[in-house]
Amino acid sequence: MLFPFCRRLTSGNRSPFSYFIRIHHGHTAAGPHFAHDILVASRRHRIGERMRASRTRSILVTGCAGFIGFHVARRLLEERYRVVGLDNLNAYYDVSLKQARLAQLISQTGFEFLKADLASREGTESLFKQHQFDYVVHLAAQAGVRYSISDPYAYVDSNLAGFAHLLEGCRRGGIKHLVFASSSSVYGANTRMPFSPHQPADHPISLYAATKKANEAMAHAYAHLYRFPATGLRFFTVYGPWGRPDMALFLFTRAILEGRPIDVFNCGVMLRDFTYIDDATEAVARVMLRPAEPNLDWRSDQPDSASSSAPYRLYNVGNSQPVDLNELIKTLEAKLGKKAQVNLLEMQPGDVPATSADISDLTRDIGFRPSTPLAVGVGRFVDWYRSYYGL
Repeated sequence: MLFPFCRRLTSGNRSPFSYFIRIHHGHTAAGPHFAHDILVASRRHRIGERMRASRTRSILVTGCAGFIGFHVARRLLEERYRVVGLDNLNAYYDVSLKQARLAQLISQTGFEFLKADLASREGTESLFKQHQFDYVVHLAAQAGVRYSISDPYAYVDSNLAGFAHLLEGCRRGGIKHLVFASSSSVYGANTRMPFSPHQPADHPISLYAATKKANEAMAHAYAHLYRFPATGLRFFTVYGPWGRPDMALFLFTRAILEGRPIDVFNCGVMLRDFTYIDDATEAVARVMLRPAEPNLDWRSDQPDSASSSAPYRLYNVGNSQPVDLNELIKTLEAKLGKKAQVNLLEMQPGDVPATSADISDLTRDIGFRPSTPLAVGVGRFVDWYRSYYGL
């Protein structure tokens, strides 16, 4: 029986650079799922060969000490690419975790770290004057739907001003391709699922989502005006080792192991398209090497949101298999060997009850489909968590 405040998931209820630090100088969890690991290794070999064949300068990865940015930077380094990683190491969550990720990157040949903030116009201009990049993978942002309610200016500075400064750098730097992180949050009030990048996403319900939608519009304007390729990736609930402490899987794991109740919103009546980090990383690496091109069939009288007459594309990056939140909890309980104490709460402002990704465009264009099973991904996260915290 649902509490009065819980929503049902039914079709009938659609209701400056401050300073530079320059340091010049990977592993995948193994498990019983050998076939899946071998397939991933094969994919990595093929894309690695293409990367080495096309290498001339270097890649800028912003947000390199963040969750997805760390994994992408490490993956590119494993492919022997030269990577310039940028991060401001802000205190949105535990800085020591960001520093630990960064230490993994610093130990590898071909990596240069810049501690900097894209919100500084002068600093970003200096970055692009001092470096030449083939590709820019922009994963830096102020993340979090709920935090955008309490500190909106952090999102304006990082996600809007910072992105504008980056676009200007890309324009002047003559890059081959900008790949930038968007979010499934842009779908906002939409209830038609699976979410498709071809459908309008004009009703964000959080400032975070609004800034990500604005990033898409800004990137398109630059692609149109200056003809440099730009591709946006709408990530769907990425999880896995080295994850963010503000995400549900991390919060639940910590609380269960400490014997504290977990906060479950909307009584757990929620669906999420959980995407394992290795799958998200694979998608980024493949998309990067496929610069967006104009859609020759694009019509201004029937505009397609996912493409353009400019060199611009949008893709969903998800597992395309939505999971009930209670199933996630049960899977986590089984891996931890401990039951969760549950604190049922109403839906939080800015949150949505369900997400589901249509990834047909992604699969068609890059020949890859995220497929890591939830049990595999959760297991690898828990193994990492126990190891990292010495439990």
